[in-house]
Amino acid sequence: MTIKIYTKVGDHGFTKQVTGKMVPKYDLQIVAVGDIDELDSYLGVVAASLSANCQKLLAPVQNLQRDLYELESDIVVKRHEQITGAKVTALEKQIDELNQQIPKTTHFILPGGSLTASHLHYARTIARRAERAMVKLDAEEQKLAPACLKYINRLSDYLFILARYANVLDGVAEVKSKL
Repeated sequence: MTIKIYTKVGDHGFTKQVTGKMVPKYDLQIVAVGDIDELDSYLGVVAASLSANCQKLLAPVQNLQRDLYELESDIVVKRHEQITGAKVTALEKQIDELNQQIPKTTHFILPGGSLTASHLHYARTIARRAERAMVKLDAEEQKLAPACLKYINRLSDYLFILARYANVLDGVAEVKSKL
């Protein structure tokens, strides 16, 4: 039996939440989950385009993708709480470890460098957008678990450090901004 991909439910600008409630596609929860989904998909681009020198980043990137599925579920399913303080702490530990392996900088750097680093910088900006959507959802419509907000905030920091680390692995110097 083949499952139909299209349902036609959304043909008039509405979508069905997990609860069965119909909401406009611009509903704050739908926007937040959509931004997280975009980030998850873009991390798939990152994984598929890792340079030869950055192949060891594949497992960490795919783990982030798995976490993002859990984050989406934490937002839409009551009592689903997989993004915890422990996940935030784990990201912080990884940031600290990678930060020891990259050059110290006292200047802003331009996003870019190697192709892998450039993709990671772009993923970081998507994470920031997802964070803004989650903060708005939390403030205006649905309280989110504090760990979820901390996780998405820390994730963009992690992606920044991961991008810088990718430049180190690829032997590409970062470009300082004029500031």
